[in-house]
Amino acid sequence: MGRIFETRKHTMFARYDRMAKQFTRVSKDIIIAVRAGGPNADHNPALRRCLQNARACNMPKDKVENAIKRALGADTSDYAEVIYEGYAPHGIAVLVVTATDNPTRTIANVRVAFNKNGGNVGTTGSVNYLFKKMGTFRLNPEGIDAEELELELIDHGLEEMGESTGEKGEPLLIVRCEFTAFGELQTALEDRKLKVVSSAIEYLPGTPMELPQEQADDVLKLVARLEGDDDVQDVFHTLG
Repeated sequence: MGRIFETRKHTMFARYDRMAKQFTRVSKDIIIAVRAGGPNADHNPALRRCLQNARACNMPKDKVENAIKRALGADTSDYAEVIYEGYAPHGIAVLVVTATDNPTRTIANVRVAFNKNGGNVGTTGSVNYLFKKMGTFRLNPEGIDAEELELELIDHGLEEMGESTGEKGEPLLIVRCEFTAFGELQTALEDRKLKVVSSAIEYLPGTPMELPQEQADDVLKLVARLEGDDDVQDVFHTLG
């Protein structure tokens, strides 16, 4: 087991701005999860994922509870996940995952971000085929026998496992599965009482592209612009 591929992340937010953005993103995820599967986390894997991520970004308990209450209320904005596709500079494919109550506004903002940063928005399906939709769990590796865990999780949908590091350089163990096996693998990790730092549904490139740093910076400027939009939940790309 070696290092596992992780797409480059880039953000230009100051610490408190980034924290507020994280809270907003998690709140929207909670609303979508509750609307789709109900407020009982025991029977809603998507909501359990959201609650894990809320803990990971130190989101206050009252904000989590408010998001659940909002999801159950009749006057809450009806957020829907919409994915936009396009190309960044230098041929890098990009998927933009949004949670929006106004797709007209969102696509307009996404289009401006692409156009002003040397990219272009594509049609549905234009780059999606270059990515694989997977469930990803990031674990605290302390006390884990990785080889033993890998053998145990194969029967629960494990596709790949490897080492990585977090934003602060802390060691992480990355566990991935097919999207359809997300709930089963999540339950297997919970049954073993492993510390899940965060979990997510991610779109991983089948063939990452390496670029010189100057060209990579052009791509990451677009990623940062997209990440700064209130409607954008995540940005995935083929930059290695």
